[in-house]
Amino acid sequence: MHEVIEKLKSATEGSKYEGRLYLVGGIVRDRRLALPPDEDIDIVLEGEAAELAAFLFKRNVADFPPVTYPRFGTAMVVIDGKQVELVGARKESYDPTSRKPSTQRGSLLDDVLRRDFTINTMAISLNAGSYGMLIDPFDGTGDLERKIIRTPLDPDITFSDDPLRMMRAVRFATQLGFQIEDETLKAIARNRERIRIVSGERIAEELHKIIL
Repeated sequence: MHEVIEKLKSATEGSKYEGRLYLVGGIVRDRRLALPPDEDIDIVLEGEAAELAAFLFKRNVADFPPVTYPRFGTAMVVIDGKQVELVGARKESYDPTSRKPSTQRGSLLDDVLRRDFTINTMAISLNAGSYGMLIDPFDGTGDLERKIIRTPLDPDITFSDDPLRMMRAVRFATQLGFQIEDETLKAIARNRERIRIVSGERIAEELHKIIL
């Protein structure tokens, strides 16, 4: 995993992407917990993900031509056999009948703010001069130490926007041995009926992970 990150850093040095890449999500959380990473690598950039993916393939860093998802501003590349998701920093808004967001370009702070729980909002800079620096605007580190699951936004907004996050809260609590923060837990109870807009397949997937 470390080798893939080093390849990304080296490939973008001196390019227009230098100074704009951040490692985010589960891999950052698991590093802070000294756990072996079991998730794909997620990179947020301040720019267009599809352009960066094409750049990496052209530089012979990516194993295969990239797969892009223009609606969500994301792209997927494979580097040394590892999947790397590239995400253009974005804001999200939701239709009440769907958990699929509409997106628009945003800042790094906008991007971490849209995430589910504070323990998943931390980012690590891949930029020259600040390589390895932790960016933690919502005290995810503190919540890891306290073993707390809580949302960076009002939990009613977080769970109404994407009700699957309610099951993810339970999943992370069971996987990590954490407690769901009181207001977050109450919001799950208040918003429980929202789970009806989530597909049966996604519910079953989260339930399977909880049971395991």
